[in-house]
Amino acid sequence: MRTDEFWQLIDQARAGAGGEADAVAARAVALLAERDPEEIVGYAHHQQRVIVASYRVDLWGAAYLINGGASDDGFEYFRGWLMTQGRAVFARAVGEPDSLAELPRVRAAALSGEEFECERMLSVPWEAYRKATAAELPAERDPVPVPDLNDFWDFDDEEEARRRLPRLAALFVEPPVE
Repeated sequence: MRTDEFWQLIDQARAGAGGEADAVAARAVALLAERDPEEIVGYAHHQQRVIVASYRVDLWGAAYLINGGASDDGFEYFRGWLMTQGRAVFARAVGEPDSLAELPRVRAAALSGEEFECERMLSVPWEAYRKATAAELPAERDPVPVPDLNDFWDFDDEEEARRRLPRLAALFVEPPVE
């Protein structure tokens, strides 16, 4: 499976899911399970590459601001949710995490407290492979190395948040009044 096919499958899953992340994940499982096992393995490989590419400090800081905190697992689940938003939103957020402040649901979350996570999106290839073959997804032969995060900053430092993520900080450090 090629990268474009990976994102096309996610776009197909998004269609008719009503914007709900868990529904996108469920549809992705169903769509992927209809494919050959080799394609499911290819999807898993691309998903791992996408997750590793998004393992960035400032994106973690964005997740922390938006969700009111983000543990290691919370950051993983946030990136699962971010995948359900499609390729354009995902790529822009990885390159410019502060761009998430432009998403209407993120803006609304500053008032509602909604959190954005989708753990199920991370298990799509495993569920699809099991559904298609009644077997477990083979382990990755050449795991993608996880980058070193030496540039951590204190996500609770409001001044640093304003400096690094000014649009998100404007929403979540001092949330707008209803």
